[in-house]
Amino acid sequence: MKHQKEISSMATAKIFPNSFAFLLSASLVSLLLLSYAFQGAKSRMEYSSEDLQHAHHVLHVSSLLPSALCNSSTQALHQKKSSLQVVHKHGPCSQHHQDKATKTPRNAETLFQDQARVRYIRSRLAKNSAVSSDVKETDAANLPAKDGSVVGSGDYVVTVGLGSPKKQLSLIFDTGSDITWTQCQPCDVYCYDQMETIFDPSKSSTYSNISCDSAVCNSLLSATGNSLDCSSSACVYGIQYGDSSSSVGLFAKERLTLTSTDVFDGILFGCGQNNQGTFAGAAGLLGLGRDNLSLPSQTARKYNKFFSYCLPSSPSLTGFLTFGKDSGKGSSKSVKFTPLSTAAGLQDSSFYGLDITGISVGGRRLSIRASVFTAAGAIIDSGTVITRLPPTAYAALRSAFRQRMSQYPMTDALSILDTCYDFSNYKSVAVPKISLFFSGNVEVKITPVGTMYSETVSQVCLAFAPNDDDGEVAIFGNTQQKTVQVVHDGAGRRIGFSAGGCR
Repeated sequence: MKHQKEISSMATAKIFPNSFAFLLSASLVSLLLLSYAFQGAKSRMEYSSEDLQHAHHVLHVSSLLPSALCNSSTQALHQKKSSLQVVHKHGPCSQHHQDKATKTPRNAETLFQDQARVRYIRSRLAKNSAVSSDVKETDAANLPAKDGSVVGSGDYVVTVGLGSPKKQLSLIFDTGSDITWTQCQPCDVYCYDQMETIFDPSKSSTYSNISCDSAVCNSLLSATGNSLDCSSSACVYGIQYGDSSSSVGLFAKERLTLTSTDVFDGILFGCGQNNQGTFAGAAGLLGLGRDNLSLPSQTARKYNKFFSYCLPSSPSLTGFLTFGKDSGKGSSKSVKFTPLSTAAGLQDSSFYGLDITGISVGGRRLSIRASVFTAAGAIIDSGTVITRLPPTAYAALRSAFRQRMSQYPMTDALSILDTCYDFSNYKSVAVPKISLFFSGNVEVKITPVGTMYSETVSQVCLAFAPNDDDGEVAIFGNTQQKTVQVVHDGAGRRIGFSAGGCR
């Protein structure tokens, strides 16, 4: 296709006891377990029994590693009749478990790719800084989500239907991207291996290209960062990500089926005919950003830009992605909302900006100046794996965490993670609880699976990393979001959090 090589080379884009005796026994067992987790310390800190109970997570070391068996109760707690069951592509519950089209990357590779994504986000924000209806609520549409780390960057995947007749496709869902795209036939230049057969627009009765001279085509610049281009009279999109992954092809519209009752005609998407990078296994990407071309914006008449998701704690479990308000947790009082940030560079970006106000470790708020968090602001991103903090804030977090973990032997750093421990000689460990605080007095308690990042018990690391300087945007990553229901209320310009959204 004309001009595709030029576009793909662009470096932009984007137990209920009844007796007191039983209760006392249970409490003693809990304290004994905590005591065991702390035994053997060479420079032990002094903790009260109350501190041990309330300031730490007690973890069996074996729980830090992924399960090799399918858990029969993998369904999301929020799942409804309209949901689609989705599991980890190479997880023990998947019918594609034996598929060898993709390989699960090791942690070092994932973290390397994560750094590339962070650079991509920074570049988009820098570019944004340089360039300055009648809504009807309906029943929600639920799309259970799966841990899709095999995709290459620790992302998550849902399955939707595209075209007429409907073709089922597994797409990465990404709050940090706007354009929805999938690989299409003919692959004029290159298409990577994916789980399903590649979408063929010629076999769909509802497919049509977007004209090059249409206003919609001109709107691609804000969504992709690439200027307008054409192939004959058809509009061409091109998007390149921070790790040099890219997709180029025809910009088109098509019928999108989220569930049996949630079907949309004329959804704008990219029909990629030259696709390269770390998406192997997934058919493309579902863009959930804030741009006018994102899926929340295109379905705003029905959903009012309201969606929520919960990322599972393990590949052997599922979470969900839900569009629209409903009678479940998405609109209940258990959700605590923080307003979208109005900080410069974030207010008008397609990212979901947040205002971090503090961090606590072991139930104690760290002494960090407010200006450290406001210097560049923060965003929440479903595609970034590890939470990035201003170095001043990270240094305070690391110091407090290491102090409370001084009884455990440290080991080598893992890529960007510099606070790692060897738990080989322990059956249980006590890990200090961490919370992040956001404007509106919203506290998000990080779960154990969101606190530590590991591949083997001999190298278990604190799952936070510093930015290069305090002037770079902080990012609330997906590891820390696990099991928390995250609610995006685009129309209300706020983000909500509710603990225990999924397992």
